[in-house]
Amino acid sequence: MDALRLSLICATGATVISVLLGVPLAWVLARSSARGIPLLRAVVTLPLVLPPVVGGVALLLAFGRLGIVGRWLEAWTGATLPFTTLGVVVAETFVAMPFLVVTVEGALRSADQGLEEAATTLGSRPFATFGRVTLPLVMPSLAAGGVLSWARALGEFGATITFAGNLPGVTQTMPLAVYRAFETDPPAAVALSLVLLAVSVTVLVLLRDRWLRPGTTW
Repeated sequence: MDALRLSLICATGATVISVLLGVPLAWVLARSSARGIPLLRAVVTLPLVLPPVVGGVALLLAFGRLGIVGRWLEAWTGATLPFTTLGVVVAETFVAMPFLVVTVEGALRSADQGLEEAATTLGSRPFATFGRVTLPLVMPSLAAGGVLSWARALGEFGATITFAGNLPGVTQTMPLAVYRAFETDPPAAVALSLVLLAVSVTVLVLLRDRWLRPGTTW
């Protein structure tokens, strides 16, 4: 139950962060024509092809106590991310956010920009246009990307165990609990695996119509 609770909390936190950071990133990738956009897209989507364990090592190099950012974070706030619950959220965000970015970027590229131009012509400010015109147009894709990010975060293993460890009640999510249970309590490992399987199947069923809808862009 502790692993289930922690998994749900961390996956939800990672999804919220993915939405807050991923939607602006998706907009920049879809609408900007700056020279550095291809490089930015490569960096944002790198976790999709990067082995999770390597991602965990990269997070340690960046946010560890001696990392590029981590040393300054500890000096300024006294806080550290590795082997903490917040570290789990960071690791899950790292691997889950690209799913949302790719989904929303595709929706933005296929959205009718004429509606945005009309709103601008009528005097709407950029932020108002985004909130009242653009966001409603891509909301179905945003919801689908959020669900995919949540499911990916829920099942994350490699980056989490590398960056946050496997501490019961602190960083031990359900995939890590399954890993440990296989060594001590195989029936419990099977039960946890079935729960994760049920969640995955539910997500696939809920998104089935979205995938099969004609003209859908991911």
